[in-house]
Amino acid sequence: MPNPIESISSIDLGIATKVSAVLDDGAMFYVAITAYNHDGESAFSNIEVIAINNEFSGGGTTVFVESSSAFGNPAPNLGPEGLAQHLIGDSEFEQSFITAPALINGGLGPAFNNNSCIACHPKDGRGRPPEKGGTSNSFFLRISIPGIDPKTGSPLAMPGFGTQLFDRAVFGVQPEAIVKTTYTEINGKFGDNAPYQLRKPIFTIADPYIDLPDEYLISPRVAPPVFGRGLLEAISDETLLGWADEYDLNNDGISGRVNQVWDIVSETTVIGRFGLKANSPSVLVQTAGAYHSDMGITNELFPTESTAGQPQNDGSSDDPELRRGVLNDVAFYIQTLAVPARRNINDPIVKKGQMLFDQAGCTSCHIPTVTTGVLDSIPEVSGQIIHPYTDLLLHDMGEGLADDRPDFLANGQEWKTPPLWGIGYTKVVNGHTFFLHDGRARDLMEAILWHGGEAESAKEYFRMLSSADREALIKFLESL
Repeated sequence: MPNPIESISSIDLGIATKVSAVLDDGAMFYVAITAYNHDGESAFSNIEVIAINNEFSGGGTTVFVESSSAFGNPAPNLGPEGLAQHLIGDSEFEQSFITAPALINGGLGPAFNNNSCIACHPKDGRGRPPEKGGTSNSFFLRISIPGIDPKTGSPLAMPGFGTQLFDRAVFGVQPEAIVKTTYTEINGKFGDNAPYQLRKPIFTIADPYIDLPDEYLISPRVAPPVFGRGLLEAISDETLLGWADEYDLNNDGISGRVNQVWDIVSETTVIGRFGLKANSPSVLVQTAGAYHSDMGITNELFPTESTAGQPQNDGSSDDPELRRGVLNDVAFYIQTLAVPARRNINDPIVKKGQMLFDQAGCTSCHIPTVTTGVLDSIPEVSGQIIHPYTDLLLHDMGEGLADDRPDFLANGQEWKTPPLWGIGYTKVVNGHTFFLHDGRARDLMEAILWHGGEAESAKEYFRMLSSADREALIKFLESL
């Protein structure tokens, strides 16, 4: 089980002072020693963490790069043909699109959020939230009206706006609206009475090009990192269903469940695993959706303009605008990005933090280790022992993080468990430490303190720790 609460086994050494055992790759154990004689047993010694190849977060796709390029490397186990396709996809990922007509990379917008993949995911990493009164080109709002699409089960598009608010437009075209951002401060105290502050964002749609409907729903998004996606896609459906416990039958307070989403490729309902609410079934579909919605670039999966039926639509007949083959190359690039290795795994403070992370119950959702299944045509990510620290399931995170906007089966308080691998590199790669779906958390400490719902007890465990133990747990997260 992800968070064992009882000892797995004990070995009586008698008068021996040495013992050896063969441990599986990826295994992690906590080991302690107790002495005994005819008068009884002593207390446990210090607890030692034993992890086998735990630094290989992405299995054979792991790279030992600690610089600002930590997120942007090809998987080292790619063959020559795979590496060539990866590099082609890398180049396309960085391409900027411009207004049609154009000989190269035309078709931007006419209303959009950004003009390239890399602009939302700088260095293949995490975007920034807007500051108070400002904007961010790696942030946008999902929008919809109450109800679900009868065919797909997806959120209902807002008339005249769609399901994503476009706050930018090409020359001569009016954006759909702009987003104004303010923050309120929330004061709190740790168990030792040390104060802390959280900030809660408030997003307001302003200057809409037409009147907004009387009732609508919004959900903010900051672009997450894109590395390791092929490995996550290779985790089998059976594994995810085995982790799910929708009705909390084991009474541990955790009731994760899979999202069931519409797959435009197979035109069936399948398990979702990408997107902050697990609302996308595959890297290919998510990539095609980003071209279409984020940039307004039509493609073979989404051949109709995102502004179809709106006055911004240019009415041109150049669809699909994305050159054939680009979508597959970019999807392959994302699927074969390497995962950066863990650091400082033998640091005593990091080891202490790892034990506290487990004891808090965090590993019930942030599952440390899994073996991937098979991803067709990409053997490099198949059958890998990886350490993503996620279950890819939906969990109720409480009212504090709620967006109150359903997305397929995900309700307004549910979010997918994000993978934690590489999270400690965010500062060096992207120059900031903003976390959570809307970037409200200014560091990892704040991100933990926003947890609620199913994670309330884990958050409270953390809040009541001593200052030294809190710092140890953060040091562990920074080692990932």
